[in-house]
Amino acid sequence: MVAIQEVVKLSPEEYLTQEETNSVKCEYINGEVYEMADASSDHVTIAGNMFFVLKNHLRGGDCRVYIADMKVRIDSLNIFYYPDVIVTCSQEDRALNYYKRSPQIIVEVLSDSTESFDRGDKFADYRQIESLKEYVLISQTKKRVDLFTKQDNNSWQLTSFDEGENLVLNSINFTCAVSSLYEDI
Repeated sequence: MVAIQEVVKLSPEEYLTQEETNSVKCEYINGEVYEMADASSDHVTIAGNMFFVLKNHLRGGDCRVYIADMKVRIDSLNIFYYPDVIVTCSQEDRALNYYKRSPQIIVEVLSDSTESFDRGDKFADYRQIESLKEYVLISQTKKRVDLFTKQDNNSWQLTSFDEGENLVLNSINFTCAVSSLYEDI
């Protein structure tokens, strides 16, 4: 006979308290906690490059950019994720220290182990965020960026950008060379 281990579910408050002292980042999906895998050097470099170009563009404005350690809370689904980079222009988000509720842009750097989740279930979850206008997926294996843009009818349009092209994020009037995201790779 095999013993079945009971899964202990945490409340959002218990999860947030645990995350303050955790040495490992964990995402939270409807009461269950999932440890995040370590990121590769290329992953961290690409995310850092994206943060850098966005930070320079947004400097002095109303929007804020956050990297890696800032959670996004999806209240309707009882979820907390750690995107690689987020941009929020919400005044309410400024008062929240450990997570943001109203990102306008979410960026994920793809890895072999997370790509299908980032493109599938995680993107479906992110689409529940009313404020989200653009979802950016950056490949580690080829110099390509996929941009999903929310349309007026709430559908999402995919545009891909390759090396030699410019990534355009219309919601914040931003343009950068795709090659700049791969600097030092």
